[in-house]
Amino acid sequence: MITIIPAIDIIEGKCVRLSQGDYAQKKIYNDDPVEVAKEFEDYGFKRLHVVDLDGAKAKHVVNIRILEKIASKTDLLVDFGGGIKTDDDLQQVFDAGAHQATIGSIAVQNKELFTRWMEEHGAEKFILAADFLDEKIAIGGWQNVTDISLDDFIAEYESKGVQYVLCTDISKDGMLQGSSIEIYRRLHHDFPKLNIIASGGITFLHEIEELDRSGIYGVIIGKAIYEGRINLEDLAKFMTE
Repeated sequence: MITIIPAIDIIEGKCVRLSQGDYAQKKIYNDDPVEVAKEFEDYGFKRLHVVDLDGAKAKHVVNIRILEKIASKTDLLVDFGGGIKTDDDLQQVFDAGAHQATIGSIAVQNKELFTRWMEEHGAEKFILAADFLDEKIAIGGWQNVTDISLDDFIAEYESKGVQYVLCTDISKDGMLQGSSIEIYRRLHHDFPKLNIIASGGITFLHEIEELDRSGIYGVIIGKAIYEGRINLEDLAKFMTE
C-alpha cells in the first residue's frame, strides 16, 4: 500500500503553498503549522513532509522551532528539508526531532559532505530530493536548473546507499493540473530497490491509485488537500499501520 505523506511548507512561520516554486505566488493557508500537523495526525497519517522555504532561500535552517513543536506535540515521523547546508544545520534538524532529513542542493554541490552524512548517520536517515524540470535536476529552492539528468543523479546516489528518493516535477508543483505519473512509473521500473516518493501536482484520487498500482513507495500531497480537491476522509483508505 502506498504511503500518503501530507506536506507543510513554511514561510515566516506560516503554512503556505507556492506555485512552481515561485515565492511571489505564495498563498497562506494557516498561521499555525503545528495545528495543521495535529489535524493530519488526527486523520491517521503517520508521516509528514515539512519544507523550510525560508531556509531554502536563506541557505541555512530558519524554522527550526516549528519543527521542534511539531515533533514534540505529535507522533508523526517528520522529514524536514530546506536550508540544510552544514553539519550544524543537520544536527539541529535531528536534535529538533526530525525522523529524516531531505537533502537536495548539497547532494549536487557538495557530494563529499552528503556522502559523509550518510556514512555517519545512516543512509536511511536521509531522503534524496531529486527536484527536476524537463528531467534535469534543479537546486537552490528550484531557482537553478542544472545539466544533470534525473536518472544519472539517482543512479549515482543509489550506488552510495541512498534508500529514499523524493522526485518532484517542478513544472507540475502547485498547479493542480495532475502529476507526471509516467515518469514516476519509469523511475520505479528503473530503480526497483529504491523507495520512490512522487511529488508535484497530485490533484486527483485516481492518480494516487495509479501510483499505488505502479508500486511507488509514497506520494506527497499538499495543495490538493489545502484547496479541497482531495479530502482527508478519501485518503483514509490508503492508510496503513
